[in-house]
Amino acid sequence: MRIVGRVFCKNLVRAFSGSSLGTGNNHLRFKTHSFSLSPYSTVAELQPQSSVELIKIMEHRLSAIEHRSVYLQGIINQPEASPTEYSRANKELQNLNAKMDLISKLRTIQKEIESLKSLVGDCEQDKDMQAMAYEELEQALKEEGYLHNLLLKALLPKDDADERDCILEVRAGTGGEEASLFAMDMFKMYERYSLKKGWRFEVVDVTDSNMKGYKEATAAISGVDVYGKLKFESGVHRVQRVPVTEKSGRVHTSAVSVAILPQADEVDVQLRNEDLRIDTYRSGGSGGQHANTTNSAVRITHIPSGLTVAIQDERSQHMNKAKALKVLCSRLYEVERCRAQNSRSKLRSEQIGSGDRSERIRTYNFPQGRVTDHRIGFTHHSIGDVMQGESLDYFIDALLLQQEMDAVADFTATSHHH
Repeated sequence: MRIVGRVFCKNLVRAFSGSSLGTGNNHLRFKTHSFSLSPYSTVAELQPQSSVELIKIMEHRLSAIEHRSVYLQGIINQPEASPTEYSRANKELQNLNAKMDLISKLRTIQKEIESLKSLVGDCEQDKDMQAMAYEELEQALKEEGYLHNLLLKALLPKDDADERDCILEVRAGTGGEEASLFAMDMFKMYERYSLKKGWRFEVVDVTDSNMKGYKEATAAISGVDVYGKLKFESGVHRVQRVPVTEKSGRVHTSAVSVAILPQADEVDVQLRNEDLRIDTYRSGGSGGQHANTTNSAVRITHIPSGLTVAIQDERSQHMNKAKALKVLCSRLYEVERCRAQNSRSKLRSEQIGSGDRSERIRTYNFPQGRVTDHRIGFTHHSIGDVMQGESLDYFIDALLLQQEMDAVADFTATSHHH
């Protein structure tokens, strides 16, 4: 049944860039030259021709929502409903509100389409009138298609964490100093991208390497839908370039791993004092004028999980402790989320990348000036723009589009099993 979703998806991509789908592994192959993604980064705005099959499935879901809404409304209007029943029904109705608004708009336009169709049939004699009716019918059908797409988007499963802020962790992997220098470049790339988006980028901790690169660096990024935008950046980023230290001009390959964690707080994660071991020590590093003479660096170990977070960025121990707790909460929350997702379904493994930190997701090839994302087979030929945070949206939007298309296919498949 997955075929129907894919057919719909193919229309989606065609509508989107006149590009072709690769065979075999359902990966998208985008033609770089016809690629203008930013304005069209959601299903709803693309308005492809939805397949008849998909609309049938959607209609089934929509009428179920309408019936549920009537039922909940009934509970709310019952004087004998208990406060618990009332508040539960009220809460669910609130959640259905946005969908119900769209459904009623859809029903209105569908009635209009019916009457315009009969009007077209009725005025055979009056050609002017018929032409006007046709024109209005065309417009109404377009609007119906648009509402279908909005509703499809509303029906697709959502990740509640998408709206959250995030913690960015960048670590130098294989490749020695060159990996550390690239880790610094990447960290700065995300900082530029965040500023361009109007997000707040706060450096949490940086561990310098000998040559002024970053062994690892952590930042807290906050703004609208930050995690939802950046979540597909998690994984191994590979760089191919001639290191500054290389005299003979040979290209080296190094790797940097990136982790994007949804920000969490004490409400999401139950942190008990007895589960934490907090050590303070003098911060090391290159020092210079920041050399620390007090024990302000903080290491927090979460005993049950063995997770450790060390922060030595601020002069104040109190600030470092607060930052370390913030990162620890986010890591524990992510572990819990992954566990829940894996137990719910194997769907994760079919999505764009398993989110596995060890998975190689992107290659930055400096000699050839190109960046390739291996999950969607998309290459962008201006590496400078990507590193400036300018063209990162091409990758982010393409990955979000692929995710949406996978969700459409899953939506179609699961609807048939029910």
